[in-house]
Amino acid sequence: MLSLREKDRPIIQKLLEAGCCGRCILRFCCIGTQSAYRLSTEDLQKELNAFVSSTEATAAAAAPPPQSETNTHTPSDDQPSDDPPSKRIKLDPDSSEDGGGSESVPVVTLGPPADGTESPVCVCVVCLGVLQDFCDPHFAKKISEAVKSEDYAFEDLVLSVSLPAQLSVREHSCWLHIKKEVREKAMVLDKEDVIQVNKAFKWAIQGMLSQELKVPVVTKSPFEVAVGFIHPDTDADCHFLAETCSDCFKPTKNKESVFTRMAVVKALDKINDKRFLKEYPCPPMRPQAACVAQDTTCLHVSAFVAGRYNKFSRTLPQTPWVIDGERRMESSVEELIAAPLLNAFKSDSFNFSSSGREDVDVRTLGNGRPFAMELLNPHRSKFNKMEVRRIQEEINQSTDKIRVRDLQMVSRDAMSRMKEGEEEKTKCYSALIWTQKAIAEEDIKFIANIKDLEIAQKTPLRVLHRRPLAVRQRVIHSMSTRYRDPHHFTLLLKTQAGTYIKEFVHGDFGRTKPNLGQLMKAEVDILELDVESVDVDWPPAIPE
Repeated sequence: MLSLREKDRPIIQKLLEAGCCGRCILRFCCIGTQSAYRLSTEDLQKELNAFVSSTEATAAAAAPPPQSETNTHTPSDDQPSDDPPSKRIKLDPDSSEDGGGSESVPVVTLGPPADGTESPVCVCVVCLGVLQDFCDPHFAKKISEAVKSEDYAFEDLVLSVSLPAQLSVREHSCWLHIKKEVREKAMVLDKEDVIQVNKAFKWAIQGMLSQELKVPVVTKSPFEVAVGFIHPDTDADCHFLAETCSDCFKPTKNKESVFTRMAVVKALDKINDKRFLKEYPCPPMRPQAACVAQDTTCLHVSAFVAGRYNKFSRTLPQTPWVIDGERRMESSVEELIAAPLLNAFKSDSFNFSSSGREDVDVRTLGNGRPFAMELLNPHRSKFNKMEVRRIQEEINQSTDKIRVRDLQMVSRDAMSRMKEGEEEKTKCYSALIWTQKAIAEEDIKFIANIKDLEIAQKTPLRVLHRRPLAVRQRVIHSMSTRYRDPHHFTLLLKTQAGTYIKEFVHGDFGRTKPNLGQLMKAEVDILELDVESVDVDWPPAIPE
């Protein structure tokens, strides 16, 4: 049984005459009982036809309803207990009791003619067939087959629905139609009380979809199944709004049309009833065909992993090295790490980030450099610690150029810890230094006495093509040396993160001041550089 009352009769009659489908009639009657929308189209037709043609309903209208029932429906006995309370049509408190339906109205039914002849089912003037042709087990099975073909692993899902923007225009037209026709019967309908099409569609189909996929359909889930509909024949329904509310429709890069649902809703809120009725038919024109369902799409929220990497090669860039559109190196650190992860997570693509970066000819030793990777649209997103350990081993066995440690699943929020206070962190380096003039061990001992040396670095010439020109203040916290021979020594440095070590050594044609050459009063250059440690206490260490 539908939770309909005699006071719904004028609304139902007008919507039937306008060409609304059964589920749209429930929406405009503010029926919030989900089980009502799950009825088959045929059963719903029978229920509505029985209601509008019932002589008992007319007789019952003469008796005033109890005060407690003025604004609410009494749920039927078989109504599920988890259904939300129904929103009801409100009565004008100043109206008479007999103003809401005692007047004789022609009965219009949803089903075939009484003589049994066949008649085509008209497409709903409001939902354009969305709530007629796509709320059955056949369409639910079609969605489930599309989801299964994508081979995702998921425990629940959220269903999203994309509808043509013109549905909002048509709903507004029907709302004004009802508002105009039932005003004489002292009934007041608020537009916001009408159940939205997407909500009604979900109520109708999510139970069948859940049954097909054997998982619950919930309101919040990392896995989204998106269903979309289009109706090109009525796209022009929105165009008059661009003339009356031009400020609501502004082109955007990511949208093919300015007539987005949000823009149309905004315009409908601004236009007055008189202007709308002048520009658009009320009720809407009957469509010739129903909406077309677009391909079902699936999307899983990103998965995040983090760890530390060592780089042992002096011919391996951190990220793909492309110059003037031409790739210079065959691989990179991020690609060597990403390949096994993409395969395990069955992910579409990835985003790589790290705590700083080293040059292609610089090694990263010690505990390694922290990194994080976002895996986009993973088809599998849950792994236990042993499975993650096996992925780490796969990365390390695939190459001798890098090594990964402390690999682990992390949250999006946790990734921000890698970047927190990045410039306040310190990094330790070792560099092989060449001097033009011969030196003795005593000539470099003074370097160890220099503490917290402040330097000014102009953007180095070698990175000026990709970084803005600026002068950066940095600190060399401490240095020590190991003498090798008259023209070589090893320089050990602890510096503020973001310091350009190569430029500090040779001066970059005077762009870094002071520099090691100035301190030694000699021409010096750097032959090799290694990152010994990156002092960021994230991600947490995992015992081997």
